[in-house]
Amino acid sequence: MNTIGLRPSGKMRPSHQTTGGDRPAAADGVEPYPSDGPIGGGLIRPSELGMPDPGPLPCGRRFVAAPAPTGNVPLGVANDRGPRFDRPIPGSGYSWWYIDALSDDGKHGLTLIFFIGSVFSPYYAWARRKGGPAEPLDHCSVNVCLYGATKRWSMTERNRSAVNRSIDTLVIGPSALRWTGSALEIRLSERTFPLPGRIQGTIRVHPRALTGHSVRLDAEGEHFWSPLAPDSRVEVELSHPRLRWSGPGYFDTNSGIVPLEKSFVRWTWSRAPLQNGTAVLYDVTRRDGSDLAVALRIGRDGKVEESDSPPVSALPRGTWGVERITRADSGHAAHLTEVLEDTPFYTRSVIETRLFGEKVTGFHESLCLDRFRTGWVQALLPFRMPRRFR
Repeated sequence: MNTIGLRPSGKMRPSHQTTGGDRPAAADGVEPYPSDGPIGGGLIRPSELGMPDPGPLPCGRRFVAAPAPTGNVPLGVANDRGPRFDRPIPGSGYSWWYIDALSDDGKHGLTLIFFIGSVFSPYYAWARRKGGPAEPLDHCSVNVCLYGATKRWSMTERNRSAVNRSIDTLVIGPSALRWTGSALEIRLSERTFPLPGRIQGTIRVHPRALTGHSVRLDAEGEHFWSPLAPDSRVEVELSHPRLRWSGPGYFDTNSGIVPLEKSFVRWTWSRAPLQNGTAVLYDVTRRDGSDLAVALRIGRDGKVEESDSPPVSALPRGTWGVERITRADSGHAAHLTEVLEDTPFYTRSVIETRLFGEKVTGFHESLCLDRFRTGWVQALLPFRMPRRFR
């Protein structure tokens, strides 16, 4: 499959045009960061992230309009192949940035996702059902999952008053991503749920190389996936809980202009390190009845090689009946080694399989969107995803 750019998607929704509180807007209509004192709305001043205050960037009250996507650059990817956080996202659309990692000693793991237009949010789904496009900036969240001896889970949704973004920085509430040009720096300060606790500290993702590769997941060109840095080194240093480790990791992004459940029935995805790179598999069943099978071998230099997908290998279903499948070289079978998440519509696991002649261990996920959009699942989700307004 060749790298494919985003097709023209029509007029984007306008940026939020009002300022908050009683403070007048700046002369150019955009409020600068205050030089001292709290910003409000749970936001972080850029200097707190170790970067200079950039002046008239959004402060949770108004968003600077970014140029519309052009050429072959998909949403969420900058021209230098790194992540881009200021792309406009149309009503009912989404972008997310995903990181996973396992420690060198195999005792710890994590997944981390920053969402604009949180695709699994019941609040976003309810807003869309009211009629007309829903505003993605009013449904942003940070999902943090820690695995191993120390387990934590957090996913809190916030609206636009707690969101700040520029080309290289994304702030959602008290947590933030910053792309330095060579690494992704992550500052976390999240509350766990349903058991109260904190996840606080820093994570750094050091890509070995950036791919610049993107894959169109549907026939209409409404959904894209980009494996930005599949071969990365991740450093974790948390004060709550007290953890410090490092290990191999992975970084990608997905973007779309319509909800996932409108275009897809289900998908499975997995990634595993190879001796000289990374293997990534993506299998999608679309609403129109067609299937997409993607198998990539990505070298440590970021070069992407598209391969024929190995044969399907079944895994045990989840507790709620979610189907798990993956792939393995002919004559071999995949095995489930650890269950990380097991929900009514989604599973995340660690698997062992054989790909491209190598025995590998990696992350695997299965998503059932027919199950996700059922009423009873939507009613359960708020108990795992609280919503705050700052």
